[in-house]
Amino acid sequence: MKHIYNYNSLDFDDDLNIKHHNRSFEINVNNYNSKKLGIMIVGLGGNNGSTFLASILAKQKNLNWENKNGKHDINFYGSIYEYGSINLGYKNNVPVTKLFKEVVNFRNIDELVVDGWDICKDNLYEACKKNKILDPDLLKKLEKDLIKIKPLASIYYDSFIAKNQKDRINNTKTFVNDKWKDLFNIKSDIDSFKIRHNLEKVIVLWSASTERFSKNNWNNWSELSKAISRSDPEVSPSTIFAVASTMAGAIFINGSPQNTISPAILELAKNNNTFVAGEDFKTGQTKLKSVLVDYLASSGIKPLSIVSYNHLGNNDGRNLKEEDQFRSKEITKRNVIDDVFEENRILFNNKKPEHEVIIKYIQAVGDSKRAIDEYFSELFLDGKNTLSIYNVCEDTLLAVPLMLDIIMFAEFLSRVEITEIKQFDKKIKYSNLNLLSLFFKSPIIDNETPLINSFFRQRYGLENFIKICSGLPINDFINLHSRS
Repeated sequence: MKHIYNYNSLDFDDDLNIKHHNRSFEINVNNYNSKKLGIMIVGLGGNNGSTFLASILAKQKNLNWENKNGKHDINFYGSIYEYGSINLGYKNNVPVTKLFKEVVNFRNIDELVVDGWDICKDNLYEACKKNKILDPDLLKKLEKDLIKIKPLASIYYDSFIAKNQKDRINNTKTFVNDKWKDLFNIKSDIDSFKIRHNLEKVIVLWSASTERFSKNNWNNWSELSKAISRSDPEVSPSTIFAVASTMAGAIFINGSPQNTISPAILELAKNNNTFVAGEDFKTGQTKLKSVLVDYLASSGIKPLSIVSYNHLGNNDGRNLKEEDQFRSKEITKRNVIDDVFEENRILFNNKKPEHEVIIKYIQAVGDSKRAIDEYFSELFLDGKNTLSIYNVCEDTLLAVPLMLDIIMFAEFLSRVEITEIKQFDKKIKYSNLNLLSLFFKSPIIDNETPLINSFFRQRYGLENFIKICSGLPINDFINLHSRS
């Protein structure tokens, strides 16, 4: 079914006189076929990857389990796909809502097939046991299935992740000084997975250890292909996975903070009629920051400094002990306030707040991250306001529902066709799934896309797009019709 979206583009002069440019777009959502959807996770044996696979398997088998708090089912709390609702309007002044997945045709969890790569050869039962996320009763019920699943051998370039990860590396297939061979080896894995399971589509999701930033940001595919040909030391493993995925026609999603998705990757994805998204999952501490900084600025309160500290004891925290890997994470955590600053320059007096990010590895706390944030702001008559937030969360249990959201929304958005209605209709060909920015600390944008980090603007953008795809009017909270 096709729907029309009308956009009013504006030009402003210094006196705020406006010139209107009307543009209309036709939105068409294609149905998916009866084949299943493949998910390949880079870092399958890590906390996120192993817990995601185990949870999907438990959901598909309709398992429940017991712990000291009683009996439980797999519920994916924290997932917008599962529980996110859309306001459709009002009936007798009472809001009418439906879930996202009730409004348009999303995939179902039962249609997912999961596999992936890891630099550690532990089978998924051993991985889950080491990661200590699942309750023992649930792990026992999944043991026979998980023990049969072994990650595919991955690629490893030692300058990109922390040296303290070397004791985990026993499952690699890196060709020395031949990154093209590495690339086609990964592509072959994707192609074989798709054929073996008779899949309609494959989504490759990077959930492996944070890499250091690459020193190069290739501007086009010609530059990057030459760099791969000469096995340039700045071509990272995640770049190889991104290129292999797009060449295989798969969707590539970067869930870590390194600068993987360069203009060259966007170009290659567009040429291969596929998509990319990223970067760095936005789960707990940074998601809250994207809400609070917007709240302060929207209230006319001037943030002067933001200091974020956390410590955790999982392997992600261990990898971030080294400076280069921490720097990647620090950049994405800091960037999350950029759009609020740009839109409130008078309030900020053109000076960004002091913004400090500190992460420590404390093995004892495991996956239970401790986060402390202080927001120090200026009020009327030089008054000061301090917000101190102490947040304890299960890091992986926030990330896995987010991974489900990214996968389900990415698959849906890949079926959306957008055509600009002119004298000659022009189909919009895009590769960047920037509507997924809600789920990332550092959303990938291209030259024509404004950066949006603020949580609720991201949420309403995604919600309004889903409403357009179903022929519903977009959000309007003015409700003039209801005023007497």
